[in-house]
Amino acid sequence: MTAGEQNGWAKLGSHHLDGQSLPRRPQRSLFDPPRRDVPGEDEPLLVKLSSIRLERSRDFGEVWLAWGLWRMLGLDDLLEELIERGREDVSWATMAAILTIARFCEPSSELHIADTWYRRTALEELLGATPEQVHTERLYQALDRLLPHKEALEKRLRERLGELFELKCELLLYDVTSTYFEGNREGCALAKRGYSRDSRPDRPQVCIGLVVTEEGFPLGYEVFAGNTHDSPTVPTIIEALEKKYGALGRVWVMDCGMVSEANLKFLRERGGQYIVGTPKAMLRQFEQHLTAQDWTVAQEGVEVKLLPSPDGAETFILARSADRRTKELAMHEKFTAQLEAGLRKMQSIARSARSTARLWFVISTPTTARWSTASTSKKPTCCQEIG
Repeated sequence: MTAGEQNGWAKLGSHHLDGQSLPRRPQRSLFDPPRRDVPGEDEPLLVKLSSIRLERSRDFGEVWLAWGLWRMLGLDDLLEELIERGREDVSWATMAAILTIARFCEPSSELHIADTWYRRTALEELLGATPEQVHTERLYQALDRLLPHKEALEKRLRERLGELFELKCELLLYDVTSTYFEGNREGCALAKRGYSRDSRPDRPQVCIGLVVTEEGFPLGYEVFAGNTHDSPTVPTIIEALEKKYGALGRVWVMDCGMVSEANLKFLRERGGQYIVGTPKAMLRQFEQHLTAQDWTVAQEGVEVKLLPSPDGAETFILARSADRRTKELAMHEKFTAQLEAGLRKMQSIARSARSTARLWFVISTPTTARWSTASTSKKPTCCQEIG
């Protein structure tokens, strides 16, 4: 943890959840050990266990913490200002808090929040919203109410996190992920079939581009159509972030999927710097020069080779890590062991099946074939018995 992060958490710990400073000697909690220097503190407290009963138990600690952080960031006051109140019993700001606290404590669907999660937490006592008032329709509507205020929320988070943790925004990491829908989502223009990181290419999806700092704090995001390639999202996300926070002193870190000559030219023309993955086709042009050089230790366990481009505008870096190599070897060994175990299992099944089944070879085309086991001696049509 950096010094800035320690200062940020210290500031959080020095305040009550209502924003008031703690007294110089904070009140003791139920779980504090007895103090020997105070008379009567070490006297035991007798409890008759047979007279104790538990009623309406609620999950309290984690939701209390999340609610406190929500107010520490000032999001409750901000949303009360941004979203005009109507005749609703529970404000949209409160519904937004419930959604966020649920994501913080137990990420799940809005249906699970309404039917299960909210009912077993202490949020009813903390927020004053009954379980009957927290239903799926209201939760989905709250998301729609929040969307128009996306930019204002991002600015507030950037300012507040900067105050608490001395946020550094010179080095920005950008990547794209995807999330799919179970329904057809015919009413959503962005829901398209495309490359799925969830291995669900059969479902419509959207792509989400997220920018974080080197410490992992999110600065902004954009949603793209599900069939959008990673590379075309780069100009959109860069322009959006520069509009909010300025363009000076930014170093963008992206993987090979983001790299194109058009994107790199776009960055250079704006005075931006970048650290990006090099496509293999381009890397081959410098492979001989890189392999001829000696390795330089960048940090413990990491060695690099540097090669400036002919025009001097870029520097190509080849890196290797002993720890990464060890990890990948372990992954390969694990995969090989699982593969061998699967083959032995198939071999055992095949041996046991020979006594109870016949193996048939079914001719489908002159160049392709398939085989199957049959537990009957009746020969299929157009089949040849073997074995």
